Amino acid sequence: MADSTLVSMRGITKTFPGVLANSDVNFEAKKGEIHALLGENGAGKSTLMNILTGLYRPDEGEIWIKGEKVVFRSPKEAIAAGIGMVHQHFRLVQPFTVAENLILGSPRPGRILNMKQVEKEITSISKKFGLEVDPRAKIWQLSVGEQQRVEIIKMLYRGADILILDEPTAVLTPQEVKELFKTLRMMADEGRAVIIITHKLHEVMAVADRVTVLRGGKYIGTVNKKETTKQELTKMMVGREIELSSNQDDYNPGEDVLILENINALNDKGYPALKNVNLTVKEGEILGIAGVAGNGQRELAEVVTGLREIQSGTLKINSKQYCNCSPLEIIDAGVAHIPEDRLGMGLVPSLGAVENIMLKEYRKKEMNKGLFLNHKLLKKKTGELIEEFGVKTASIDSPVKLMSGGNLQRLLIAREISCQPKFIVASYPVRGLDVGAIEAVHRILLEQRKAGAAILLISEDLEEIFALADRIAVLYEGEVMGVIRTPETTVEEIGLMMAGSREGEKVS
Repeated sequence: MADSTLVSMRGITKTFPGVLANSDVNFEAKKGEIHALLGENGAGKSTLMNILTGLYRPDEGEIWIKGEKVVFRSPKEAIAAGIGMVHQHFRLVQPFTVAENLILGSPRPGRILNMKQVEKEITSISKKFGLEVDPRAKIWQLSVGEQQRVEIIKMLYRGADILILDEPTAVLTPQEVKELFKTLRMMADEGRAVIIITHKLHEVMAVADRVTVLRGGKYIGTVNKKETTKQELTKMMVGREIELSSNQDDYNPGEDVLILENINALNDKGYPALKNVNLTVKEGEILGIAGVAGNGQRELAEVVTGLREIQSGTLKINSKQYCNCSPLEIIDAGVAHIPEDRLGMGLVPSLGAVENIMLKEYRKKEMNKGLFLNHKLLKKKTGELIEEFGVKTASIDSPVKLMSGGNLQRLLIAREISCQPKFIVASYPVRGLDVGAIEAVHRILLEQRKAGAAILLISEDLEEIFALADRIAVLYEGEVMGVIRTPETTVEEIGLMMAGSREGEKVS
């Protein structure tokens, strides 16, 4: 242990009731490196890092920090050992200032708080690492990207030399991602170990020095980034070859299916969420909606599917007015909806596959016997869809809440697409899914496009949008910054629009 290793986890095993989260896992991170921790959902990444930060205690195994064996009984002990973690959902007190958040839980303040000294230290750290932030600003006044900077500064202020970041780019524009990577490299160059938990392979290839892969709670291997490829990492993650779908077909759109003209709508708090939105989606086309989360994407999907009231403007589907119509009228117009919350909105968790498929089928005459449902036919239909879409379930009568995320999404998509929709609203269709499930969902969407369906794809992953969309529209604070053909734009241009620049604007 006399080498440059800062963290060494050996033979870590952790079991929860009915779940083996980690099984004999090994992991190490060295001074001066950015180490990516990869794996599908449920692979055990978060559990392993929660053990390292003192949130969980392992059932078996050892943790060595800077050459000494440690047993953490609390996160406080891990922080004292120089370990800091920036969680995906930030741990900040919104009404407090940046400086006040930094001293919360810090062992350094003493009896008398010298806020000027704290603010001075914050300014020094922020300038050193390019993490510009006003120490006197309230957290609620900061953008999401700035709040992430505060979390990183908080770890540095506490003296962390082992820094863990959980999905650090999920809420950032491409430009902010580049700046974050610069900061992480500077921190590693100073001798810190930086560990990032991510599922985005292109980011791993852009920033990591080494990569550790977990699969099914087990350690698969650690590789040098320079000596591997996306394909090899994907195979390590899922255990087989995966070729992610890409939209390579000729672009031959048909007639306009969806037309939005000057749409205005409010959010749940009564503030403007959509401002004079103008969009069209054509037959045989995927229109991707890009933007940092919270800029009107959810409200747009709900307006189109009849779930949110339109304050003003016009909504047409196949040339017919559907402004402020009920969800049932929208469904009858041939619209399918794949919502972002697959269990809360898309499916009923306590019901089985048959009942969930039935939610859209029970009105059809052939599914009824007089006053009663034709359960025999419904079961037959469900079985056919499960086989066609590769849904894995113990029984079609088992509650769907027992299914994995990927199978839930396949069941939801099977139900929506079985109605042969003319228009599909797909909100974050692969969020939280593993690489294999992503491949299946993308393939289904491209098949529907080829069959002539119009698709509105809302996603926070620009790589996904560029792979699937024919055109890209960018939402910023509820406004459309521009709509561009995918081959005619770049990630950098879309990133600028996501930050508030209109299409064609030059940013100095």
